[in-house]
Amino acid sequence: MLGILLMIGFTATAPVMDAFAKLAAPTIPVGQIAAARFVLQAIILWPLVLWLGLTAPPLRGDRTLYFVRALLILIATSAFFAALRVMPIADAIAIFFVEPFILSVLGAVFLGETIGWRRIAACAVGFAGALLVIRPSFSAFGAVAMLPVLTAFCFACYLVLTRHIARRIPAVALQFWTAMAATVIILPLLAIGHTLPLPGFFDDAPFHPLQVVLPQGKVWIWLAGVGGMAAVSHLMISFALRYTPAGTLAPLQYLEIVAATALGFAIFGDFPDVQTLAGIALIIGSGIYVFVRERRLEREPLPAPQPPI
Repeated sequence: MLGILLMIGFTATAPVMDAFAKLAAPTIPVGQIAAARFVLQAIILWPLVLWLGLTAPPLRGDRTLYFVRALLILIATSAFFAALRVMPIADAIAIFFVEPFILSVLGAVFLGETIGWRRIAACAVGFAGALLVIRPSFSAFGAVAMLPVLTAFCFACYLVLTRHIARRIPAVALQFWTAMAATVIILPLLAIGHTLPLPGFFDDAPFHPLQVVLPQGKVWIWLAGVGGMAAVSHLMISFALRYTPAGTLAPLQYLEIVAATALGFAIFGDFPDVQTLAGIALIIGSGIYVFVRERRLEREPLPAPQPPI
């Protein structure tokens, strides 16, 4: 239950990070926004790492896992921020919601987690609701629409790896050292990245995605918001994956579309229609079903031990 509550907290706070990124996107290149996300996350978590006495570097055998985890979340974040440059938040998240299916399959294959037909049905209902909220159209957005799909795959792999590591590493240390590893990856890319070829879906961008510009005015607040909300939301999901199987948490991710729709209306003026509200109802329903079912299973008594023969 604690893991489920933390996952709900993640779904409420992660779209706030996306909103800050979308506000910064018109004037800040995507690589710089991603760098701000990880650099600020490391800075924010450092006092907590000191207070908890978690300053010891990762064990040699874990360092590769940290860098793989950092690379996955860096690719996922950069791809999603790039999509937000031209797409509404809810559109991008709706396409991204192929991820719970990927996560459930990967959790079963690599973590040995059991996925019953009820959880599969909850995923299907939530995904149907996401399609009602925003009808993803590749014809409308072109190659950019593939970026949330890339985010979905990388994020699902990231969560499976998080589940594997979180069983034995404190969540604060996990997030801090991942942010540090991502920083080590992204800063050299920003130093030389402006010389790299430009991907096709950036042809209409006002700047190279790995260019560095000086933020002006409120943009500093947007970048700080990206880093701050990243630290909060990903601490929640790390703790959630420590206590609850990935397959159980997967349907709850659909609740993220609710926060995204609300933020899209409040900040960017995207007004939900009747079909959108129907989709939100399905999404909330699938999340509540998982919550109630896991609560009931927690309360069921364990079977009595069999007497020895």
